[in-house]
Amino acid sequence: MNASYRYPNEQLVLTLTLFLVFVVIAVTATATLCGSLLFVLAMLAFSYFASQSRHETLIKQAHQVTPESSPNLAALARDCVRRLQPGRVNFFVVPADVLNAYTFGLSDPKVVVLYSPILQVMDTDEIQFVLGHELGHVRLGHTWLNSLVGGMAGIPSPLFAAVILQIAFRWWNRMCEYSADRAGLLACGKPNKAISALVKLATGGAAQTSADLQKALALIEKEDDDLANNIGELLGTHPMIIKRIEELRRYIASAEYSRLQAVVNKNTE
Repeated sequence: MNASYRYPNEQLVLTLTLFLVFVVIAVTATATLCGSLLFVLAMLAFSYFASQSRHETLIKQAHQVTPESSPNLAALARDCVRRLQPGRVNFFVVPADVLNAYTFGLSDPKVVVLYSPILQVMDTDEIQFVLGHELGHVRLGHTWLNSLVGGMAGIPSPLFAAVILQIAFRWWNRMCEYSADRAGLLACGKPNKAISALVKLATGGAAQTSADLQKALALIEKEDDDLANNIGELLGTHPMIIKRIEELRRYIASAEYSRLQAVVNKNTE
């Protein structure tokens, strides 16, 4: 299955970000150019070794999800992998007191990490959304692109250029989140559960009942009315939760979603 659930603007924003990087390099002196290229290579090397170090640290404090250690979660993970076909991925659960999940790795197998509270406050379908979201990052190449573009966006440059590059990089990060949300939706196959998973992430799991979820959603829907929230989003790597929900709703209403969901479902047969 090709990754046609990618958010439409993601590749455009990535192209613009890379274009800005090369413009900044082009207008610098030759010496600075050489230094910048060396810096990018150094950042890539640092990202690789930091990733390896992080993996080793993870192994010590987390447990790997296997059919023996976590049969139910392992079955969910296998189902998501069959649906999205991201390649080789290892899954881990790490003890924590917050709701979060992430993926990393420049080489195979990639790693998906769930923070343990997710397993306590989310139901099976919501966990599938979270797993699918992270596998979407893997399938769409965000794990290695994030290291590449992040290193390039951090090249030595005048302050104003550095700010522009970081804003562009984070703009692309936000587009990646929309794409990954689509992957999460395709993995769980239940639009209402995809949205409730996002609401629980936003509330730290405080909203558990249907009534709580509706109240929380009503508050979340006011997020983008606040100027401070909009400025914060501009500087952040994740869109506001309400914008992620709105983008999912638009995608759910599309014919493309119905077509892709049918394709993904067949992958499990």
